[in-house]
Amino acid sequence: MTSLPASANETVTARPANLWRDTLRNILRQRVAQVGLVLLGILVSMAVAAPLIATHDPTDTIGIDEGLLAPDAPPELKGPCIHLLGCSDERPQHFLGIDRNGRDVYSRVVYGSQVSLYIGFVTVGFAIVIGTLLGSVAGFAGGWPDNVIMRVMDVLLAFPALVLAIAIVTILDPGLLNAQLAIGIVAIPVYARVMRASVLSIKERDFIVASRALGESSGGILLRRILPNALTPLIVQGTLGVAGAILDVAALSFLGLGAQPPLAEWGSMIGLERNQLFSAPHLIIAPGVALSLTVLGFNLVGDGLRDALDPRLNR
Repeated sequence: MTSLPASANETVTARPANLWRDTLRNILRQRVAQVGLVLLGILVSMAVAAPLIATHDPTDTIGIDEGLLAPDAPPELKGPCIHLLGCSDERPQHFLGIDRNGRDVYSRVVYGSQVSLYIGFVTVGFAIVIGTLLGSVAGFAGGWPDNVIMRVMDVLLAFPALVLAIAIVTILDPGLLNAQLAIGIVAIPVYARVMRASVLSIKERDFIVASRALGESSGGILLRRILPNALTPLIVQGTLGVAGAILDVAALSFLGLGAQPPLAEWGSMIGLERNQLFSAPHLIIAPGVALSLTVLGFNLVGDGLRDALDPRLNR
């Protein structure tokens, strides 16, 4: 009697599939997504560690107390000063200088990361919740509810997004909360249409038909069967939408309709110092670079997430 090879006696166990593990692995394979994750990691670390790495309170007008805003103060005294790079020890240290109100620009850029993350996630979260509710009802119910909801969404989409947001903020009064609300309302149709399309493609599949045959209620089918399977495109759109929300609120703040001084928000900082582009470019470049890298990071991660969740690209 011949014995089987040792390899034949070994039990081969297949590793169970896991959506989140496989998605993370697919994201980490992509160089673009890796760059985006690094940028977002820096942003989150800066926001969390802001009280530790900031050198001043972002709202304190310390430059006035130091005499840097005196009428006869030389312009170079208001610029960046880093002692390790040769700046005189007699001058107060400000890594990125001070703005025209005497506030430390470096500290305001650091604390601005907290405001930007808050803007992005809260604004997009509001739009996703409302858009998911409207899109799922429209796609699942069909008929006149679908027509009414989607025609309202079409009306909102008929206006340029930023122009509509400006109109809403003008009616509600300028402010960060109203700016977020305006951008969230403008973004609702996007998520409603994405959710409706996903629901329409899922509700006629075999497992939904089987659930109906087994007597499951319409609400149970929608909440337990359809919605979990329709969230993938919504997650991708939401990741990309965070970047858009941060940029749109920054645009409203630049126009004076969003965050109001002395809140450290990058768009507001650029708007307040826009006339100093040639005399003190660092006041605009610092928050501008931070804003650009943040938007780039979310866009790169969104692109990587979209590719990772696309079954046609998973091998």
